[in-house]
Amino acid sequence: MTFSIDAPVEAAPSSGPAPSSGGSDFARLSRRVREAGLMDRCPRHYAVRLGSVLTALIAGGAAFLALSDSWWQLLLAAAMALVFGQVALAAHDLAHRQVFRRRGPSETWGRLFGNLAIGMSYGWWMNKHTRHHANPNHEGLDPDVAPDILVWSTAQARHSSGLARAIGGHQALLFFPLLTLEGFNLHLSSVRALRSPAMKHRVLEGALLFLHVAAYLSALFLVLSPGKAVAFLAVHQCLFGVYLGCAFAPNHKGMPTFTGDDRPDFLRRQVLTSRNVRGGRLTDVMLGGLNYQIEHHLFPSMPTPHLRRAQVIVRQYCAEIGVPYHETGLIWSYGEALAHLHRVGEPIRRREAA
Repeated sequence: MTFSIDAPVEAAPSSGPAPSSGGSDFARLSRRVREAGLMDRCPRHYAVRLGSVLTALIAGGAAFLALSDSWWQLLLAAAMALVFGQVALAAHDLAHRQVFRRRGPSETWGRLFGNLAIGMSYGWWMNKHTRHHANPNHEGLDPDVAPDILVWSTAQARHSSGLARAIGGHQALLFFPLLTLEGFNLHLSSVRALRSPAMKHRVLEGALLFLHVAAYLSALFLVLSPGKAVAFLAVHQCLFGVYLGCAFAPNHKGMPTFTGDDRPDFLRRQVLTSRNVRGGRLTDVMLGGLNYQIEHHLFPSMPTPHLRRAQVIVRQYCAEIGVPYHETGLIWSYGEALAHLHRVGEPIRRREAA
């Protein structure tokens, strides 16, 4: 059993009761949160938010047609990367049933925002993200820390091969450049997932993905010359990947990881592996509430507008029971993640130097 702390984590207070087992610590926290009304739905907020996102998509399409075959389209491509990122964050909230209580409307709107609007499979992402929430930063159980192109622990680095071994020693320097490929990776992973028998509603998911790709490429190559169409696609998809990567990277990268049978109670499993990002309302909007990652992981179906108020309760409660609660600024969070990536790549650098 291994509990790896490869990142700075605030020391637990010396006083307070010993950790209790069986999830009773979380039950007490949950009562406080529910009594504060923080699990109540926010229909007005989401009506405005989803309506704003849809309006931005329509306005972007109108601007695309108005600009016609012009290099000014590249500025629009950058703006639409932000819009696509906001659509993805809205789909995230839909998947967690923060908007609707029932599964049906959540899945319907999730597929419209995910598959049709931005070309990312709702079913594939939902399966992956559910496993992540159940076991965050657990090597072998959390798909987000599985060794692929990057390695997330020294153990993974020692056993790396192929592309991970080739770049792992310098992955901290390559992290942000690699994010330019993340948008393309999301599309390809969505299409590959259609081959899996475990994927539910494969025909529907595939049809919506096909409609997105057909409409997207048709618009580019009918309105723009081939060179401008390719340039628009590159700028749009690369910046889309960078935006999503910058929104998700601060959440867990560089925080403690678990291996084997090491699975503490639910509250500690979520809090110890998550990092909050300080900031104001602009940070809340740009990161879609994911800057309150600790609260989001403890209460995934909590509407985003309540996360700021929940943070006060959760942080105080963690201090009471002696559980480290890690929070930092946005730029510093990237620094912690990059420092971790550099640190765990040491075994690969040693092999290169030998």
